[in-house]
Amino acid sequence: MKEICIITGGSSGIGLSIAKLFENNNYLVFNLDLTPSTIGTFRRCDVTDLAQIKRIIDAIAEQHSIDVLVCNAGIHFSANIENTTEEDLDNVFSVNVKGAFAAIKAVLPNMKHHQKGAIILISSDQALIAKTNSFAYNLSKTALASIAKTTALDYALYNIRANAVCPGTIETPLYHQAINNYCQKFGADKEQIHQQEENLQPLKRLGRPEEVAELVLFLASSKATFITGSLQVIDGGYTAQ
Repeated sequence: MKEICIITGGSSGIGLSIAKLFENNNYLVFNLDLTPSTIGTFRRCDVTDLAQIKRIIDAIAEQHSIDVLVCNAGIHFSANIENTTEEDLDNVFSVNVKGAFAAIKAVLPNMKHHQKGAIILISSDQALIAKTNSFAYNLSKTALASIAKTTALDYALYNIRANAVCPGTIETPLYHQAINNYCQKFGADKEQIHQQEENLQPLKRLGRPEEVAELVLFLASSKATFITGSLQVIDGGYTAQ
């Protein structure tokens, strides 16, 4: 029998790589996203609609024992605190934090009933360090790390584990969108900025989505049954500097 994995935002970037790897490892993957995908079983879902998340996950839980939840859906926003409006802050938190909050609340009754489960939140190296012009994004990713730790403590009794994966700079569509926005704003050369980003990493390259997916699969597996409440950094050594 296949194990069940629910992922939010599994249609592109890191999420798509996670969905592919879990499917290739005999999981039945439910992908909650706005963008359709042929990977996994697609369920159209706006993660800012908390009631919609609950309805979709409740329907899955009626039919399945949920083994894994990956909270991956997220958006990037670049600005300091002065240039962040209340609407900007609400938008970032609605997608990055409240979507994860709703998904976790929805899977917990099922996981508690079956006395098992792995919850993995895709946070960021910004849960450990600060970066410039990243007030709202940094705040949201730090919140996800906190959710992983508190959930791990509150639900260890039920054999439910929660961990946060904290990627550094990973080459995804979201990364390229952020670089494009920066170049348009400041008239910079994209290739030059990309090279600078690579040079900032001790390994002198950006991470790949597939590498993050491998870490997520490990944390969901029976090889990681004593790992909970942790922040797992995968950043090419960036935060070690």
